[in-house]
Parts: sequence; structure tokens; C-alpha cells
Amino acid sequence: MPLNDDQNSDFDSSRLSESTASSSDSEYSRQSFTSDSSSKPSSPASTSPPKTVTFDDLMAAARNLSNLTLAHEIAVNENFHMEHVDLPQNSLEGRVKQIVHKAFWDHLESELNEDPPEYYHAIKLFEEIKETLLSFLTPGANRIRNQICEVLDADLIRQQAEHDAVDILGLANYVIITMGKLCAPIRDDDIKQLKATGNIVELLRQIFHVLDLMKMDMVNYTIQNIRPQLQRNLVDYERTKFQEILEETPSALDLTTEWIKESIKDELLSVSCETSSSPGVDGSSKPNLSPTLVLNNGYLKLLQWDYQKKAIPETLITDEVRLQKLKEKLNELRIIACISLITSNMVGTTIVGLPDFADKLKRISAVLLEGMNKEKFDLKEALNNIGVQICSEVNRSLSERGFPTLDMEIQNSLLGQICSIVEEDNPISSLIDKRIQLYMKSLLTLPSIQKCMPTMPGGLAVIQAEIESLGSQYASIVNFNKQVYGPFYANILRKLLFSVAPMGKTETDASTN
Repeated sequence: MPLNDDQNSDFDSSRLSESTASSSDSEYSRQSFTSDSSSKPSSPASTSPPKTVTFDDLMAAARNLSNLTLAHEIAVNENFHMEHVDLPQNSLEGRVKQIVHKAFWDHLESELNEDPPEYYHAIKLFEEIKETLLSFLTPGANRIRNQICEVLDADLIRQQAEHDAVDILGLANYVIITMGKLCAPIRDDDIKQLKATGNIVELLRQIFHVLDLMKMDMVNYTIQNIRPQLQRNLVDYERTKFQEILEETPSALDLTTEWIKESIKDELLSVSCETSSSPGVDGSSKPNLSPTLVLNNGYLKLLQWDYQKKAIPETLITDEVRLQKLKEKLNELRIIACISLITSNMVGTTIVGLPDFADKLKRISAVLLEGMNKEKFDLKEALNNIGVQICSEVNRSLSERGFPTLDMEIQNSLLGQICSIVEEDNPISSLIDKRIQLYMKSLLTLPSIQKCMPTMPGGLAVIQAEIESLGSQYASIVNFNKQVYGPFYANILRKLLFSVAPMGKTETDASTN
């Protein structure tokens, strides 16, 4: 029963942001990181020294993680729902299931065709149908509950079978009528098809199929009902569940600690470079890093994370898919912005500045870059095709306005520069990437992205709407993550930044978080 996560189902950032505090609530002062945060009610509880992790502990932690992930997905993803998906028929599991089911239904048909008929398996099916129908009822539906129990009473059906007086078709019709009363409107056509089925064995088979669909409808109805409550209580719920995981698995913050260590190293390197380039500054003095800056830069690293090869920090597992999609979309937008900038520099504003021309080039690029994050996608070939299309579009626009078309030298140069975007350390690609990172970084410092948005850096105008939308989603993910896991981060940062021991020798003991 796989979970279905629609490709365009990123949660509504504005709605989630309203349910969480502003990013200023996550700003940590030096005092908050050097104080004993475990004494605060919102902080993760301290535990005893590390214990030996047993298999039962691991299984308990896995269950907690599964519950945490499911609750998070239901709350933040408005399009999350469950789907009934059959196994592919060409798969081993699909073939085995098909063979076993065919054998069962063939055996049932042979039993009912005997003289006198054998009803053992048919009665078992009606017992199962009865339990499924009862599971759809609300606590107060006593009348229909009693009726189902009376009509589908297995003992009564067995007595009727012993006297060859059981009406299998009549029982099936009663089941169909009851299903029609209990099903969602979307299943009305399925119920009509059941009524038109004449063969009793095929009818029973289809009844079970529609009951499975009704189970999914009930699950999705329940999901819709609990979503508002989960959204109101998600911060406390996730923090509590993660604390339970941490108690069962003391190493559950190892990856998070390494992630923060990497961010600290990057900041130390950045400060060191700035210090060495500033005259009159004592390079031997120990830099005073801001915990908030370290954490924000850690979040920025997630936009360049190799999600295929590198495990994500444990505290971000629930948003891994969303963060990966953000990274992939930003990569696509980066290339589109590079193409626009190259074209503008090569052709000039005479054509590029024409109404809708930039959007037309963006659409051409977006179409040919579709699927660029798939493993077999040939980005160089796609960029070459984009370059050819852009040259054609530019020449057409020039001709329509009585201007001479681009000569072959300029066309080849334009095509070559577009194709070179994929090269490592390409200056235009690096420039656009830095500006995107700068914009995303500025989002994390805003008190509220609902009231104002940072100024869009130069060169990103063509993708401004898309960047603002993705930036809003990204800031919501980060701000919510800070709310939930802030106390855990505080413990780690307090040890790494303000401990007497050198950072390289400091170990974050998960049991103290």
C-alpha cells in the first residue's frame, strides 16, 4: 500500500508559516547556547549514559520514525493521500498473487458447482465481508450494524447451507446495497457495475475489489479530518517522537552533528579568509561564530546536497523529498537564468527587451530541460538544442523587425556559451548560483516572509516569480524545522562552539540531547 506524493504537492508555504512562529523565534543568542538548555520545558530531556541498543530498541525507533514521518507528511502536504495500487503483473510478486488468486476463485467456483454445492469458502468470504462493512460504521450506527450482523450471521448461513437453503446471490445483493449506502459518491459507478454482474464468483471477486477501494476512501477521509489537528500540534508531536527515537537509538543525532560540524568548518574557513585579507587584524584571535549563522549556513548546504550519495541529517528526514525537489528545481532555474543572461549579452537588449521575448526563451528552455534530473538525461544535448532554438527565435524576431540576422560566428559563439554552462567553474553559472544562494540566505534572516520579500539579485529577473515561490517554500521548511528541533541543535552547537575542548575532539553525546 504505497504512499502517493503528487509531484506538485509541496505544501502551501503561507499556510504553514502562519502555523509556525516567525524565523526570529528561532534566533539563538549566545546565552541560550551556553546555558543549560536541558532545564527548559521545550528542551529534549537528559537521559542516563549511553546504553546498549537492542533489536527491540531499533524496531521501536523505526516505528516512531515511521509515525513521525507519516504525521509530518499529512500535516504539511495538502495533497497527501493513500492509493490502492496493484502489483505489476510482469513482476514476480504480481505473477504469484495472480496465480494464487486465480486458484482460489477457480476452487470457489468448483465448490459452488458441486451437487449439492459446497459453501465452506463462500461462508468464509461473507464473514470477511461482514467485518469490512462493520469497520466502515461510526459508533452510533447501531441499526445498520445490527442489520449487517443479522443478515451476514455466519452460523445462520451455515445452518441454511446444511439444508441447501442458502441464497448466495441474495446475500451478495444485500452486500451491494449496503456498500451503496456506505460508499463515497465517487464509488457510485463501481456499485452500478456490481449490480450488472451476473456470475456469482465474479461478483464476489469484484465486491472485494470495491471494498478495497472503499477502505482507501475511508483512510483518506480520516487523513483529511486529522490534518487540522496535526497542524496545530505538530511541533510538540514531532519533538516528542524524535526524543523517543533518541532514547531508543542514542546515535540518532550523529549525522546531524556532522552536518553542523561541516557548517562550522565552512564558517571558520570563511572568517579566516576575511581576516587574512583585512589589514591590521590579528589572525591568531579565535573567531566568535554566531550559532544562528552556523545553522542557517547548514540549511543552505541542503540546496547543494548530493541526495543520491550522502545521507541527510536525521532531523531533516521528514522533508528530504521536498528539499531534494527544491534543489532540482533551483538547478533548472539556474540554467534558465544563465541562458537568458548569455543571450542578453550576445544579442543585446534590442531583441531581448521586447515584450514577452524573455518569457518565450524561458518556455523554450523549460520544455527542453524537462526531466533534466533523471539519470539518463543528456544535459549537453539539451543545451545544444536550446541554443539552436534560441538562435532560430532570435533570427526570426530580427527579420520581422527588419534587422539583419545573426551571422554564423555570433550564432556559434552563442551556442558554445550555452553549452558550456555545464562545465565546472563556468563563470556565468557560478555567478547565478551565488546570487540564488544569496537570495535564499537573505530569506532565512527575515522576521516574516509573509510581510516582505528580499530584493531579487541582478540576473534573476527572468526567474523571479519561480525563485520567490521556491524561496517561500524553503523558508517555511527551515523555520518549521527550527521550531521542532531547535533544542536539539542548541545542545549540539553549545558543545561544538562553546566547549573548552577543541572542536575536533568534541563528541556530541546523543544521550544528553
